Amino acid sequence: MAVMGQNLALNIARKGFPVAVFNRTAAKTQEFFETRVKGESIYPAYDLREFVFSLERPRKILLMVKAGEAVDEFLNALFPLLDEGDLVIDGGNSFFRDTDRRIAEAERRGLLYLGMGISGGEHGALHGPSLMPGGHREGYALVQDILEKAAAQVEDGPCCTYLGPGSCGHFVKMVHNGIEYAFMGAIAEVYDLLRKIFGLRAPEIARIFAHWNTLPHLNSYLVDITARVLAYEDPETKTPLVDLILDAAEQKGTGKWTSQVALDLGIPTPTITQSVVARSLSSFKNERLQIASRFSISQKTLPWSEEVPLFLSDALYLAELAAFSEGFHLLQEASRVFAYHLNLPEIARIWKGGCILKALLLGRIQSALTLHDAPLLFATEEFRSEVQEKLPALRKVCALSAEHGIPVPVLSAALAYLDAWRSEKLPANLIQAQRDYFGAHTYRRIDREGTFHTEWEVTAG
Repeated sequence: MAVMGQNLALNIARKGFPVAVFNRTAAKTQEFFETRVKGESIYPAYDLREFVFSLERPRKILLMVKAGEAVDEFLNALFPLLDEGDLVIDGGNSFFRDTDRRIAEAERRGLLYLGMGISGGEHGALHGPSLMPGGHREGYALVQDILEKAAAQVEDGPCCTYLGPGSCGHFVKMVHNGIEYAFMGAIAEVYDLLRKIFGLRAPEIARIFAHWNTLPHLNSYLVDITARVLAYEDPETKTPLVDLILDAAEQKGTGKWTSQVALDLGIPTPTITQSVVARSLSSFKNERLQIASRFSISQKTLPWSEEVPLFLSDALYLAELAAFSEGFHLLQEASRVFAYHLNLPEIARIWKGGCILKALLLGRIQSALTLHDAPLLFATEEFRSEVQEKLPALRKVCALSAEHGIPVPVLSAALAYLDAWRSEKLPANLIQAQRDYFGAHTYRRIDREGTFHTEWEVTAG
């Protein structure tokens, strides 16, 4: 019964479904009823057994527990109290491999299980989140009406759908978070360029982001809240609060998992991965201070021109598109390897509302994934000409940042990603020759079939 759990309980109750709630700390449940419940059909339980036996069968239980060991501890206490056919839903950010294991244990006990990603934060939980459930289809049938009414609503339906078997719900949420990391990282880099190269202050940058949020290709939840954050004044100091926040970004692991799994599956996700690396590097604040004192960096600013927000906005857009392209490529491969049978256009659709990734762009992504006229999202007819048109802007931003010594790992990774996929020939032929030289790993030729090995030193001699 932390804020997310409280808000979901209120949301579901306000959609006409009676809800029982339980927290291991009874005082939290009591406080919830004293401060937030105002006539909703919500019933408190102060003991786990009392909670379980207050529910109609088949029971439908949503866990909002911190991912990791805490979920297993709670399930160990909960499972023995349940009857065959009861449903448990894990609404946390659990690692998908853990969800597979828990589904297997639920099946052994005759129970139903869903791993459900939830996006939208506290506001979304109360007013309508994006819900990503996967697991037992018959389990989803038990709660379909509840979840689809509690979810955000967009023009083509609720932002909730049954995604598929096994752990696919938590896998999709993991990739969602990886894309989120990348877009946030790209936004932060553009902010950094505006303040360091062009000398703008937070309120001025806020106005730029607010304008960008009116543009179809950048209108999104993350651009919107960036404008709001940059415009916020600290009540005590009367200065922009963002300027008082320590530049050390934290993370809960979902972005890292996305990169690790992508590497395991052999799917390139450099834009996402560099956003994870950038967060990790930022956390070494003391070390950065020591190292920065040993180097001199020019802080010369450039004059402002009306061209600046145009090429920066194009660069930001391409980074966002690259992140989505990487994410959906990973989802496509995971669907094949893990037999998830994912409907990629449906995933784009349920991200269009109540979601941290909410963006007008997702409507176009949904259309492009439906047509599937190219191997990767950015190369589809929906986006190909825009990528070609805006690449010079991204190239200019990366060159400008390099000239001024300002790191933009996410924007640079997006550029390298787009350039590499557009390259008919890459220098991997030399790498494969090196591998064959020192490890006899063989190589393939472009002029004949088969695999080959060369005694390089003998030939060179």
